[in-house]
Amino acid sequence: MPAISFQSVSKAYPSPRGPQGSTFLALDRVSLDVEEGEFFGLLGPNGAGKTTLISILAGLTRANSGTVTVLGHDVQLDYAQARRKLGVVPQELVFDPFFNVREALRFQSGYFGIRRNDAWIDELLESLGLTDKANANMRQLSGGMKRRVLVAQALVHKPPVIVLDEPTAGVDVELRQTLWQFISKLNKLGHTVLLTTHYLEEAEALCGRIAMLKSGRVVALDSTSALLKSGTSNLLRFKIDGELPQTLAAQARVTGRVVQFPAQDAQAIEQYLAAVREAGLTALDVEIRRADLEDVFLSVMAANGDEASSPGAVASLQAKGALAT
Repeated sequence: MPAISFQSVSKAYPSPRGPQGSTFLALDRVSLDVEEGEFFGLLGPNGAGKTTLISILAGLTRANSGTVTVLGHDVQLDYAQARRKLGVVPQELVFDPFFNVREALRFQSGYFGIRRNDAWIDELLESLGLTDKANANMRQLSGGMKRRVLVAQALVHKPPVIVLDEPTAGVDVELRQTLWQFISKLNKLGHTVLLTTHYLEEAEALCGRIAMLKSGRVVALDSTSALLKSGTSNLLRFKIDGELPQTLAAQARVTGRVVQFPAQDAQAIEQYLAAVREAGLTALDVEIRRADLEDVFLSVMAANGDEASSPGAVASLQAKGALAT
């Protein structure tokens, strides 16, 4: 029995731009299973349908068709049991301004009928670096500290399935490291983790399997290692001070001064470097490397007609945090 199962899930919303009565299909017959104990990644550009899928999983939104289960419990027909098995860390910083951190965690425990769990609350506070903030009012916390409290709230009832929706968006490196150490520990203890993130190096390091969404459809689903093997075998990467000619730029991925070309062999590498020299430019910090998950992601999106994957859009996406550098 899978920890999470999505079967032919579709969701439509009224279209804000089309004629009256028209709809926008946010999810289109999405089917995938997350097995118990997995660390599973759900990736996609903004608007791909990731948060909609998680909202349906958490019971915050109803699908138009299809079924979703958590450890065999249907999220609509058996909502109470499905929600009890689930801990969700949302994107938004939602908090009650009238309580301190410890009180907020105690109230969250009460929603699941749990009392006198201060020992676990203390462990959460310590593991997430919140011990010295336990008696601080939620309004006094920084954005990063509020994010830590959201994680603690999601875990306070010890759910076997943990869902993290962009948990490190806009937070500092220290929190990212603290969070991943703790979540990885829970995963090793048997908890299932479903992660959505725009930081692709996180997904590559943490997730055993990955699904990629584009326009509400699953366009890739495989183990992380298999996805990486599907990428270009080698990549030529260097920096330049200047602008590539259009003929070269059309073949490259350019992010600021950094230029990257797919390079299958030594001959292709030399041809690219020669073309750069002929354009009057100097290639600096030249390196040959293997494709990473970001390269695979962009390739998959481009193969499925996503405009966000064009070379000219990459720098914009990275600047907005939609892709990791």
